[in-house]
Amino acid sequence: MKIHPPFPAVARRHRLLPIILLAASLCPFAGAATPIEPVAQAEVYRDGRPPARYRVGVKDQGIVLRHGDGPGQCDYLGARDVWVWEHAGTYYMHYDGAGPTGWLVCLATSKDLVNWTKHGAVLGLGQPGENDSASASYGVTFFNGRDWDMFYLGTPNTTPPPYLIPGFPYLTLKAQGPSPTGPWTKQRDVIPFGTKPGTFYSATASPGQVVRHGDEYLMFFSASSDHPTLRTLGLARTKDLDGPWTIDPQPLLPPTEQVENSTLYHDEPSGTWYLFTNHVGLHPQLEYTDAIWVYWSQDPTKWDPAHKAIVLDGKSCPWSREIIGLPSVVKVGNRLAIFYDGSTAPEMPPLYLSHMKRDIGLAWLDLPLLPPKE
Repeated sequence: MKIHPPFPAVARRHRLLPIILLAASLCPFAGAATPIEPVAQAEVYRDGRPPARYRVGVKDQGIVLRHGDGPGQCDYLGARDVWVWEHAGTYYMHYDGAGPTGWLVCLATSKDLVNWTKHGAVLGLGQPGENDSASASYGVTFFNGRDWDMFYLGTPNTTPPPYLIPGFPYLTLKAQGPSPTGPWTKQRDVIPFGTKPGTFYSATASPGQVVRHGDEYLMFFSASSDHPTLRTLGLARTKDLDGPWTIDPQPLLPPTEQVENSTLYHDEPSGTWYLFTNHVGLHPQLEYTDAIWVYWSQDPTKWDPAHKAIVLDGKSCPWSREIIGLPSVVKVGNRLAIFYDGSTAPEMPPLYLSHMKRDIGLAWLDLPLLPPKE
């Protein structure tokens, strides 16, 4: 083996420079991190609902999927309530398309998270009298090692045409398919769980992310009471995805938090779980989704309401100044992609219209997240 003499210091530095630049181009955010920092002044809500006292810095990409041109007019009145996942190098997006017959789960696919191809609705409405006769929407997926499970929101109630906005109760129903694109077969004999009078989920028991934890599956479902409407997240457990789920008697967070819908990211090096959710705020005339919040915990079954931060709101989103809809997160290298819905309307639309004509946006968060030391 021939041994070459060492390069002079200057030459060595020049030869390494292209390698360093190449590494930087392949990993432009190497070494970056996102601290969770105190806000200068916390939001004050008229009804006293608790604010978030920390904030997370994100970089907004802007709108990546606009409503209006989906196959069969599937989203001509709006696109919102997004669920994104990756499988075998392709990204899949379920979103609620507001179409001629109601809000349905629609599919889009992408290779880069920015350019999406729409494929239309993948679920249809149920028959009159069935729990999804008015809407079959918000389709959360889980690969069970053999087939794909979809837990979706069903309801027999909506507002009048043309908007057909889903109304209470929001229920969790199930479908199954052989691939991420389906085709999906509704499992009418599988009833994961439902609403229950007198509980924190008396009006809403709709799906959220499913994770395997130990010897069981956990679902972080969206829950709300009625009279008054207080929103929170609940925890459901099962060992059989085609069987019934058991709901923990207490919610994961106090109902006064006024949050709904969930997506999680687990930082394995630190063991920290991050739960991203949609906060519901107040406008002089109505309640509406005003921000994405994140909670952090070392135990996915226990969450401290004080450990939360604003991820995105009208102050940090350049294109949707009032409405920030529910999140879905996907880890991409050393960044977290955060999908959400919003509205380009310059002012808060009136009651029904605040739910309509939404588009899907994308923001990026540099990893790791660094919670405050307490």
